[in-house]
Amino acid sequence: MTPRPPRGGGGVVGGALAARAAAQEGAGYPQLGRAWGVSRQGARKRWPGLVFTTRPASRPLPHHTTRSSLMNGLAPRTYTVLLVEDDMADAMLIEEALTEHGMARGIQRADDGVAALEYLRDPRTDRPDLIVLDLNMPRMNGRELLNVLKNDSDLSSIPIVVLTTSAAPDDVEDAYRQHANAYVTKPVNLDDFMETVRSIDSFFLDTATTLPPHLRNDG
Repeated sequence: MTPRPPRGGGGVVGGALAARAAAQEGAGYPQLGRAWGVSRQGARKRWPGLVFTTRPASRPLPHHTTRSSLMNGLAPRTYTVLLVEDDMADAMLIEEALTEHGMARGIQRADDGVAALEYLRDPRTDRPDLIVLDLNMPRMNGRELLNVLKNDSDLSSIPIVVLTTSAAPDDVEDAYRQHANAYVTKPVNLDDFMETVRSIDSFFLDTATTLPPHLRNDG
């Protein structure tokens, strides 16, 4: 849904009430920012702690019977993405960018590193083709999870893209030292954010050659 600012601006109280009502109807920070003419981060700073009623639904990971895009004459298959992200608004936006053009993407979300490890080490689940990882999360953060994954012989071959708000040189250096495949800073502008996610998806899942299924699922 597209929230509408109160007529005449509504003042601080009116704006907060309108934002709260919009959040309860399913709007996220990106939609609120667009409606009020501010960035996604600006909306989060203006109205922290909003209660959102619409949680991004995790999409079930597919079986290997479906494919996504015709490349090199091969049958298309569905690529799987594990999104490790605790921010609901950002997760909704990332999922939208990954699926809006009809790309066959199976998306599973984990709220933190502990949940991601539980998923990845569950023998009933297929290994994802790509992990999109935030750094700042509760329990086990992205830095800790990256270290665990890249030192796990069964999981270290999964490509990991760090997608985070941090542009700190220490975070960038640390991620690459721990063998992250790419480090991307989340743009503040909504359109740039969407395009960034699409470019990650396009390179890792459509351009780069992924591991064959028999190697991807060993372990």
